[in-house]
Amino acid sequence: MIRSSASLGKLRYWLTTYPEAIAALTCALLTLMGWFALNQSWLGWGIWILMAAYIIGGRDSCWEGLKTLWQERELDVDLLMIVAALGAAILGFWQQQYYLLVDGAVLILIFAASGALESIAMHRTERNIRSLMQLTPDTARILQDKQERTIATETLQVGDRILIKPGEIVPTDSVIREGRSTLNQAPITGESLPQLKEVGDEIFGGSINGRGALLVEVNKSPKSSLIQRIIQLVEQAKTSQPPSVQFLERFERSYARGIIAIGIALAVLPPFLLNWTWEITIYRALIFLVVASPCALMAAIMPTLLSGIARGARQGILFKDGAQLETMGRVQAIAFDKTGTLTTGELEVSEVIPASNSSEEEVIRVAASLEAYSEHPLARGILKAAKIREIALLSAIEVAAEVGAGITGSLQGQCVVIGKAKFALAGLEDIPPALRAESQRLEASGQTVIWVVRGDRILGLFALRDRVRPHAAKLLAALKRMGIQTTVMLTGDNAATARGVARSVGVDVTYSDLLPEDKVEIIKRLQQQHDTVAMIGDGINDAPALARASVGIAMGGAGSDVALETADVVLMADRLEELVQAIRIGKKSQRIIKQNITLALASVVLLLIANFFGQLTLPAGVLGHEGSTLLVTLNGLRMLR
Repeated sequence: MIRSSASLGKLRYWLTTYPEAIAALTCALLTLMGWFALNQSWLGWGIWILMAAYIIGGRDSCWEGLKTLWQERELDVDLLMIVAALGAAILGFWQQQYYLLVDGAVLILIFAASGALESIAMHRTERNIRSLMQLTPDTARILQDKQERTIATETLQVGDRILIKPGEIVPTDSVIREGRSTLNQAPITGESLPQLKEVGDEIFGGSINGRGALLVEVNKSPKSSLIQRIIQLVEQAKTSQPPSVQFLERFERSYARGIIAIGIALAVLPPFLLNWTWEITIYRALIFLVVASPCALMAAIMPTLLSGIARGARQGILFKDGAQLETMGRVQAIAFDKTGTLTTGELEVSEVIPASNSSEEEVIRVAASLEAYSEHPLARGILKAAKIREIALLSAIEVAAEVGAGITGSLQGQCVVIGKAKFALAGLEDIPPALRAESQRLEASGQTVIWVVRGDRILGLFALRDRVRPHAAKLLAALKRMGIQTTVMLTGDNAATARGVARSVGVDVTYSDLLPEDKVEIIKRLQQQHDTVAMIGDGINDAPALARASVGIAMGGAGSDVALETADVVLMADRLEELVQAIRIGKKSQRIIKQNITLALASVVLLLIANFFGQLTLPAGVLGHEGSTLLVTLNGLRMLR
């Protein structure tokens, strides 16, 4: 009884998931039965059975073709196949050569089987994409008045506290309030190793908790969590069409009209020009309609791109759409932001040098009081220094960031300016020579120098040190081997610091002391020298350059809105080495698309030649045509491996 119920459930699953496959199998059975009936001279039964095969196998294609013809006034390949099959049947009745009805049924069968196999193959891609949606649980365990209560994840509110036990999946983005544990973030960011998370750390919905119990607080609506935004972007990628696919669709419509015109000519002229009989002429014209249809060409691109997007999503590389995946395969030059991209972005204060009329504690207190309102990596380093020294902060007002320069604000009625020398010291004439010398020494050692000015008094300066990412040099070498012609580093930092980082990683050209608009101008100049230019940055100060580049790539480790919205490609794990994998996926997709287009065109040419010389039957023509379509689809799905 249990086995019978399971079998019914499996049958129901196939009927609802793969209706095309069920129709193709039924069509195959009816075609075989019809052929057997004709061979046994059961003419009536054979004709009725084959008619049923025509209807069941060709119903979907006929409906799609007629709908396109009615709504868009366009002919498509579905309608061409039905016309060819019906033409074979009519010719069979006309000449009383009923085996032609079998030929027409086989044509519909092969077309239906090809469509079913394509549907199954594409369902595999869809399943990879839909698996993203199953990364978060449907329910969450919240704590209210020290009581546990289970509610639907989608009803969670900002501020709710959730208990996550060992081995459970994190329901939504949240911040740890109690406990510590290692979390497997591979489903979201592609990181292979679990990451240790402690109180105050943000964790992403879909991550898998390790051995420690956690009490977390929801910090954003489940609908705007990182995993939900990834799902939305991948869903958009499914429906968007890259320029190559749009071109092929326009080409298909003109091509189909041309095929009909040539088909009519082939059905009329050969008896007069080549002395063919009318039966041979019409039969060859029907085969022409089949083999000249651009099915394989239409399947050459989109399955490959969708498979590439799904593969990237599994590895923590988010392509916004197929167009950007195509572009990644053609990148010739890459511009890198320095801080947070080639370096870790985790700056630490290495030295604090106060002026003669100030103290180290005052410099840190004033700077940290303003930087508490900033998200810049420099700000995090200064705040960390204040926290280590347990320095209390002051209340700041009118805080405003000058992008690429520094930050200003008011403390206890006095204006405070923090930033680069050019910005912070503007308008000041009496610069202590000792501080000037210290600044030059620190910059020469590759450190970032930040000046602190309160009112008209220079309080002192900070030196902050960043670390080059461990794999940055290997990455640049790998990019060269992959054929990237030019690598450029762009930074708002001083020239000495920039040169030090550039030497350690091996970029070709370095630009320093840049504002965001300067980075955009450099991207424009690179685009004059190279067809395709990529820009990779943290998605915040680099947003204008990311938008200007042929393809913008964001380091999205923090899952920031700016990174997800501005960039075309997001490296979710914040691992620079994933850039090589992103380009590799892009290049492989381009190779497969070229293979598919070559195979599609070659198959059409060979089949047309065979048909012209009379060496092709209708079923063989359909088999060759649909076989090539299936081959290019399966070749595209290699991207999922």
